[in-house]
Amino acid sequence: MHRSRPRLRTALAALTLVASGLLTAATTAPAARAAAAEPTALPTHALVGYLHASFANGSGYTRLADVPDSWDIIDLAFGEPTSATSGDIRFSLCPQTECPNVESKEDFKAAIKAKQAAGKKVLISIGGQNGQVQLTTTQARDTFVSSVSAIIDEYGLDGLDIDFEGHSLVLDTADTDFKNPTTPSIVNLISAVKTLKSRYGDGFTLTMAPETFFVQLGYQFYGTGKWGGQDPRAGAYLPVIHALRDDLTLLHVQDYNSGPIMGLDNQYHSMGGADFHIAMTDMLLTGFPVAGDTDNVFPPLPPEKIAIGMPASTNAGNGHVPPAEVNKTLDCLTKGASCGTYQPHGTWPALRGLMTWSINWDRYSGWEFSKNFDGYFG
Repeated sequence: MHRSRPRLRTALAALTLVASGLLTAATTAPAARAAAAEPTALPTHALVGYLHASFANGSGYTRLADVPDSWDIIDLAFGEPTSATSGDIRFSLCPQTECPNVESKEDFKAAIKAKQAAGKKVLISIGGQNGQVQLTTTQARDTFVSSVSAIIDEYGLDGLDIDFEGHSLVLDTADTDFKNPTTPSIVNLISAVKTLKSRYGDGFTLTMAPETFFVQLGYQFYGTGKWGGQDPRAGAYLPVIHALRDDLTLLHVQDYNSGPIMGLDNQYHSMGGADFHIAMTDMLLTGFPVAGDTDNVFPPLPPEKIAIGMPASTNAGNGHVPPAEVNKTLDCLTKGASCGTYQPHGTWPALRGLMTWSINWDRYSGWEFSKNFDGYFG
């Protein structure tokens, strides 16, 4: 859960423990940097972080120009809708009354260009804890495309991060096949993102930051299930990830603010150590039956498209682990060393890297998270 001070989702813990078509973008704005014919590639191992650009909290405001070079993808948090079902996404810098040291819009745009010139990606992140986005109609879908395009074009951004939380994605009762979704809000989101990708081309960077509830929980539960009674949001990101897997740059699931989740060893894994991150990431790299159906398997994603989401500090969210546990996680998944009680189904040296909530909280904690990343990968 991404916002000022993320809250533990107690409902998740309780639940876990119990049992189309392309659309023409409605904008005439000039094509953004994302349409570049020669897009800058990500480094072999990348660090992704969220920058509190539109709001203030106890971590303090950080100017974009002051973000260290450690960060390879910078997600601007957040673009939010005018209402849950409008599809109309707006973004503005933190007001000076809340952030007295906020830069001007002109300086902010200049900082974006400077970061891009240094090989970094700057994305608009849509949603977060407070930004519920439900594209229940084709009109909302069209408005989403035009309003997101307007933000990308105005600021010259590299692409989009989908950080839908809460009740943004809810599966209809009859929607039981993640490979062929029928829920309008999910079908329309897939269509909208494919439209954006088509408009901006290969240079468009697309990332997603779902919670474990919407992804790994799908191993046990998918929507309301065959017998009903489950949370209709369980596993609801799976059809979006699957439909967009070829367009996806990075999936970085939030391995925090999570209840216990069952891994491929059919044991529950809880936050607080390397085992949780290893088990959750192994599920993405190995694939898994959805709702226990071995005839309906969510296929693995390539390691180049996976980063592991972690809180930057104890202030940032529940589930923070110290650098030693971060390094154990990376050792196990990329080298097959330092694995604990959970044994993954492979070794993936090409694992892309880490995501953290957030750059601001990392700065607040003396840059511990990013310095450790730099030290690990050199």
